[in-house]
Amino acid sequence: MKQLKIPSDIFKSVLSHCISTYPIEACGILAGKGDTVKKLYRTKNTEKSGVSYFMDPEEQFKIFKEMRDEGYEMTAIYHSHPYAEAYPSQKDIRLAFYPDSVYVIVGLIHEIPEVKAFEIKDEKIKEVEIIQIR
Repeated sequence: MKQLKIPSDIFKSVLSHCISTYPIEACGILAGKGDTVKKLYRTKNTEKSGVSYFMDPEEQFKIFKEMRDEGYEMTAIYHSHPYAEAYPSQKDIRLAFYPDSVYVIVGLIHEIPEVKAFEIKDEKIKEVEIIQIR
């Protein structure tokens, strides 16, 4: 099973971002090298919706430039599901434009948030193991 290694402090920041935007979906980018996350970029959900998200293209462009300047790549895209499980929706699958990126979903439907990661390629979903590192 493919792995995504996320430093504990970044993992906690993803969770806090997702909880803080409730009931709106949170979204952001995790940058790093290979399967290891090094940096978190919180982005605005321009849709301001509880069931979908869209990142501002201008904001994304700035993030991609900064990642390139720092020698990072987009390791993962994350977003929350305020009213659903941590599993890709049909819209998530249809709009998975980055087949080399992992998609991290934070499900907030239960008292304890659930965080899962997936590869989405050609509308096929494979779970990715999340490993918290120091």
